[in-house]
Amino acid sequence: MRVVLEVLADLRMARRLQPWAQLLEHALQPELLRRPRVAIEAAPLTSLDTETTSLDPMQARLVGISLSVTEHEACYIPLAHRYPGAPEQLGLERVLEKLRPWLQSPRHPKVGQNLKYDAHVLANHGIALEGIEHDTLLQSYVLESHRGHDMEALAERHLGRRTLTYEQVCGKGARQIGFDEVSIERATEYSAEDAEVTLALHQVLWPRVREHDGLRFVYQSIEIPLSRVLFAMERTGVRVDPVLLTAQSRELGERIAALEAQAHQLAGQPFNLGSPKQIGEILFGKLGLPVQKKTASGAPSTDEDVLERLAADFPLPRTLLEHRALSKLKSTYCDKLPAMIRQDTGRVHTTYGQTIAVTGRLASSDPNLQNIPIRTAEGRRIREAFVAPAGSHIVSADYSQIELRIMAHLSDDAGLLEAFAKGQDVHRATAAEVFGVRVDEVSADQRRTAKVINFGLMYGMSAFGLATNLGIGRDEARGYIERYFARYPGVARYMDTTRALAKRQGYVETVFGRRLWLPEINSPNGPRRQGAERAAINAPMQGTAADLIKLAMVATAEWLRRESLGTRLIMQVHDELVFEVPDSELERVRARVPDLMCHVASLKVPLAVDIGAGRNWDQAH
Repeated sequence: MRVVLEVLADLRMARRLQPWAQLLEHALQPELLRRPRVAIEAAPLTSLDTETTSLDPMQARLVGISLSVTEHEACYIPLAHRYPGAPEQLGLERVLEKLRPWLQSPRHPKVGQNLKYDAHVLANHGIALEGIEHDTLLQSYVLESHRGHDMEALAERHLGRRTLTYEQVCGKGARQIGFDEVSIERATEYSAEDAEVTLALHQVLWPRVREHDGLRFVYQSIEIPLSRVLFAMERTGVRVDPVLLTAQSRELGERIAALEAQAHQLAGQPFNLGSPKQIGEILFGKLGLPVQKKTASGAPSTDEDVLERLAADFPLPRTLLEHRALSKLKSTYCDKLPAMIRQDTGRVHTTYGQTIAVTGRLASSDPNLQNIPIRTAEGRRIREAFVAPAGSHIVSADYSQIELRIMAHLSDDAGLLEAFAKGQDVHRATAAEVFGVRVDEVSADQRRTAKVINFGLMYGMSAFGLATNLGIGRDEARGYIERYFARYPGVARYMDTTRALAKRQGYVETVFGRRLWLPEINSPNGPRRQGAERAAINAPMQGTAADLIKLAMVATAEWLRRESLGTRLIMQVHDELVFEVPDSELERVRARVPDLMCHVASLKVPLAVDIGAGRNWDQAH
């Protein structure tokens, strides 16, 4: 039996990067895969790429594998192309068995573009990918978090090459075909090019990362090991209670209907609560409420910011806001989550985007587990549906006031450093300074004001913004800010020097050396420049907080692996880690995890972690 063993694509001869290909046929004999195995087993680094049936990492099945070890050369191994006239291919299982030792070997370094996805694909076939040494997606993110990281963009930006796109190969829209329907010749051009371009990108990007100690640390000690942790979390998933969510959906539906009737009554007529146009006609036309801002087309805006401003004085905007919030909870979580439970695992599996946020924070999608509100009773009830299996607990470990602690570290302000060193309530300490009273005399309202000031100034809040937030006059707000900076001069100095540094070099850095680029910092457009200046102040704090939680994820996952524990890290939400813990390991985890999280870095102030446990996420938090 004659079969296609491999397709070699010589990119040196390419014109417009449409490489010619040569089919090499081999007999199905014991030396199967001899040539590519020799190449990859001897290579110091091999570029790996998979072609699949789906973009969903938990469902994707292999169609082919491409490999590259040398510039301008790559091979493609077609495994499951199914179209009329497709040549016979090597059996998928037989190829995987031949490649399994290499794929699962940590001694054979590999590079890819988003290898977390490829690891999922191979795991779907029972292969545990090891030896992930480099990832060009992460290299690009560490170098330029504010820019695009897809292969087409990277190849053009760093190699000056135009690559084949997926749509060029598979089509788009209703006529798009699956990759398994693409001809082997065309698939070779696309996939072999992907592997070869990835290797070429690594040779350009890695030296740039490596030459800066901070970038190298972020890449090698944070992002690369974190990718493995995220893979395991995505694979594990989290249990949710569909019965409880269905009951909550029904209750929310009743409340939403009642709010709709209330809104109609307040408006004096029925209208569509989902129509910005009709809402605008009611609020600003019929009721004559003050217009706050306008859309690009000149119509009065009815966005959430506008409704929040109006809600302070008028009942209908308050009702509309509550209706929107409950409708979003119902549709996004109560109705959607039960449908996302996988039949084979009985769990919901989110995907963590490692290269989405410019600050370094992770993003969660399909479903997004990071936007469930915790300040409302309804949001907390959604968390009740995230449950532990029998014989286990959910454990939540949350950094306490992490960004304020980072502000104290970065600003080196004596007052803030002292407050944290003494273990004081920093909002109460700030209130005492701003209002000129003893700490034990601070009222609840004064503490609330101080909390708004503490967090507001980190996000660049102006006197106008503070006045609006607190419902006070602008002069009074300006006085609060002046007294704050008088008491914490290190904070003011940090803000001034950081803005100046950002303008000079175009970026700011986290404590660990992550670069946060600010393309608009010297923009002639005033609002854009001011937005970049506010970001320059806050980005080092948000970015350092992101680095800390990532380091905590790596440290706790390594501890769990080293100790061979059954506890699993199942979610990351902002500054919080969520674990699924067997009852027999509960006390051990509660004692060790906060210590690990508090010692992933040494700042000028002590880190603190709040930890709780329960049968569901809400009880644990």
